[in-house]
Amino acid sequence: MPTGGSDKGERRRELAAFLRSRRERIQPDEVGYAPGGRRRTPGLRREEVAQLAGVGVTWYTWLEQGRDINVSAQVLDAIARTLRLDRLERNHLYTLAGMTLGPAKLDCTALPGSIQRMLDQVSPYPAMVLNTRYDVLAFNDAYCKVVIDMATVPVEERNILWLTFVSPEWRCSFVDGDSTRLHMVAAYRAALADHLGEPEWQNLTERLLLNSPLFAELWERYDVAAPSTKVKLLDNERVGLLRIEPANFWLSQLGQFRATVYTAADEDTEEKLRLLVNG
Repeated sequence: MPTGGSDKGERRRELAAFLRSRRERIQPDEVGYAPGGRRRTPGLRREEVAQLAGVGVTWYTWLEQGRDINVSAQVLDAIARTLRLDRLERNHLYTLAGMTLGPAKLDCTALPGSIQRMLDQVSPYPAMVLNTRYDVLAFNDAYCKVVIDMATVPVEERNILWLTFVSPEWRCSFVDGDSTRLHMVAAYRAALADHLGEPEWQNLTERLLLNSPLFAELWERYDVAAPSTKVKLLDNERVGLLRIEPANFWLSQLGQFRATVYTAADEDTEEKLRLLVNG
């Protein structure tokens, strides 16, 4: 975990904003409080969260204000239950609080040739390798023919978030693009918790916020999620609608990388993929 003062300060600010956003989404009557009365903010009050979690009001207020205070796993669990956090949100809370939930991540600067050979073998299914920042590290020919010709995209722009929210380079468009974009931003925020203060992550986030009002709008929701595995709908200019289902494989021996293979969700898509890739 980062230990620098500026990194810790940024992590506390992110923690404060995340807690506030989760608190504000819970309606008082959902947890037994009367819905009436004058409330200056949506959702629960800080003192109500503290009471339900069994912690001091002042302590919880300081936590949500981003002050440098000590927290324990037991207290974080109580807050997570009170705010009705799911597994991913709970892990995000722990990460922002500076508590490690798993083994340290490994770094890797290059992909072995075996990874590219694996991607090539799954054709006609589009496949790529991403890091948690959504940088595209490798891809196969099928991906270029079905989704976007990544080989023609400048290396510095080979980032799925950038291509989705800023660049006009996409050859195929997601029919269910709204939900896809929402999920991508949530997954990126969850991953960012491990990299607060790192220049590469900070630069990408700032560029996205500056260049995409939609990204900025979704960013303010403070949602977190894991990479999606639901069926996606793509409208290809040559063959029409494609129903593809992502299969994610974490390359744990390399670090925070995953290979995503888009398989056909039905026979019609299978035929279209073979037509697109094999001619």
